[in-house]
Amino acid sequence: MFKRSFLHLKVFVFVAVMAGLYSCQSTEKHQSEKFEITAYKDGRPYTRWWWHAMKFTKEDVREQLIWLRDQGFGGVEISFIYPVNRDPEGERFEWLGEEWQQMLVYAKHCADSLGLGCDFTYGTLWPFGGTFVDDEDRTRVWIDSAYKQPLRLSWTHPDTGNVLNHMSSEAFRRYAEVMSPALAPAMKGGQSALFCDSWEVRTDYIWTDGFEKIFMEKYGYDILPYMAEIYEDHNAGPRYDYMKLVAHLVLNEFYIPFHEESRRIGGISRAQVAGAPVDLIRAYAAIDVPETEAMLYEPNFSNIVASAAALAGKPYVSSESFTCLYGWPADHMLNEQTADLKMVADALFANGVNVHIWHGTPFNPVGIDTIFFYATVHVGTKGNLTRELIPFNEYLTNVSLAMRFGVPYTSVAVYLPLEDAWIAGELPEELQMPWSWGAYELRYEYFPDKLQGYHPLWVNAYFLEQGKVQDNKLIINDLVFDALYINAQYLDPETLKVIIDLAEQGLPVVLKNTPRQAGYVANDTFDSNAAHLARLPNVYDHWPENAFPRPLVQGKDLPEFRARTDGEQLLLFFSNPLAKGLKYPIELGQSYQDGTISRKVVINYAEHRIPVELEFEPYQSLLLRIQSDGSWEYKDIFFMPEILERE
Repeated sequence: MFKRSFLHLKVFVFVAVMAGLYSCQSTEKHQSEKFEITAYKDGRPYTRWWWHAMKFTKEDVREQLIWLRDQGFGGVEISFIYPVNRDPEGERFEWLGEEWQQMLVYAKHCADSLGLGCDFTYGTLWPFGGTFVDDEDRTRVWIDSAYKQPLRLSWTHPDTGNVLNHMSSEAFRRYAEVMSPALAPAMKGGQSALFCDSWEVRTDYIWTDGFEKIFMEKYGYDILPYMAEIYEDHNAGPRYDYMKLVAHLVLNEFYIPFHEESRRIGGISRAQVAGAPVDLIRAYAAIDVPETEAMLYEPNFSNIVASAAALAGKPYVSSESFTCLYGWPADHMLNEQTADLKMVADALFANGVNVHIWHGTPFNPVGIDTIFFYATVHVGTKGNLTRELIPFNEYLTNVSLAMRFGVPYTSVAVYLPLEDAWIAGELPEELQMPWSWGAYELRYEYFPDKLQGYHPLWVNAYFLEQGKVQDNKLIINDLVFDALYINAQYLDPETLKVIIDLAEQGLPVVLKNTPRQAGYVANDTFDSNAAHLARLPNVYDHWPENAFPRPLVQGKDLPEFRARTDGEQLLLFFSNPLAKGLKYPIELGQSYQDGTISRKVVINYAEHRIPVELEFEPYQSLLLRIQSDGSWEYKDIFFMPEILERE
């Protein structure tokens, strides 16, 4: 049981100052490409704005946008879904028709006039697909040649249509030939992103026409005899090769074409790659604004997304925030506690997020707030959240701006064990969810505890190959690593060669295991190469405490933190200790805190050892600015949410 208590509310608004002090250089450096991202610059959160299939007026659009602006939102992501109450007879604008397009253009124009951003989901519901996707372009699985995955509960409900084949660029091109002309008029004006949600395409036995021929050319053997038992333990080698080719096709036939099409029609790409059978870091790096999700993905997963952004020089990491916070689909809707949302937001900040996209706001005509979305926290005029939206959004804005300062600070690159995940196949039953069955999703990868203080980042083979060693340090774009840490049972032969090259140039490498070869066809030199790597004098089988510089932050039971630097000063965001290691789902009132939590730490920066006693007052996280001369100060990010006390 809970009883309501109103505590002192103190909101220190410094958006203008923060925008100047923590302004980011929104310019891509990945692959020598420079492209300015003008969306999201002021740090205000967006909200997903569900347009149910219906008819509405320009007044409805404008009034809701004004309300969102006045609550501290900086933009919307328009998402097109099923009719209200899933009524198959409900009156609606024709999908992609002239009236639909006119309303979309008006919404964008109105958003521009109000100083709001306006993004668009590149389709109806999730994943990409629709009634105009022919059978030849549908997604396929090897196990059933007649299989069709229907796109249910879309704007055209009850008509379903096909889910798109995400391993065929020709299928995507034909899809884009329908979607892009319909969206292009609304892309004019302020910069808009086209959005791709998390992967909701069937992945077991995923297939595409001609897969076996491409496989034969790439690997020199026939995959077909192995497909019936591809997930059995004895097929680990073929399974790795199969997953590697699937990942190659998903990246090059879907994510990269989606990004290129977003740019072609005058926008940018924003996407969740979560759940996709792909090299996550490589795919996230191919997108303008890589996006994570919480809580259906736990906040620690965001480290993969943020690492991809850092490696590729991407300025923004967005989050679909507060999805199914308390459980599936929307436990405690309208009774959510802002304190709980703040706890989740702080966990996301500490794991690399700097753009929040609320999940979210159902479209409601003027004067009503009776239309809801089934898997969300409700952003509308009803419910617990309404009275605190303005100060909470100011808090999200302030910290988002701070988390764009300079570049991420790091000193240790940790190899993301992709080969292990592809070889593992299925997750252990206790880790599976109705929407998650495969280890390839990498949902449960965590940095080793002993490395937490070093502010590590994940790295993959693609970026290791791009890196260079200088003065025994690994340099990838703006990032400088003192060491590479590898805890993997398997490595690809090509990846092993890249690691050997880096180590031979002097990069310290921690190799926790002697790796085995990933893949079916034996590589004659793999074992000797692995032995050679292990024998190099700068390769260790454990973390040598005295061989590397001290960690950035030392202390017992460290809270999660994020660090960014411009070389002259360091910003450190420490999330409240209650936000550490959050698991799905959280409990109502889990953020409850009735006293100060203290952590004694030492911050090692610019050759200074700076002892700090972190005092986390109830519901607060901390932001420190440290100068290169060792002086430091707290930045004021105080926000006290209305809370519920335990009886």
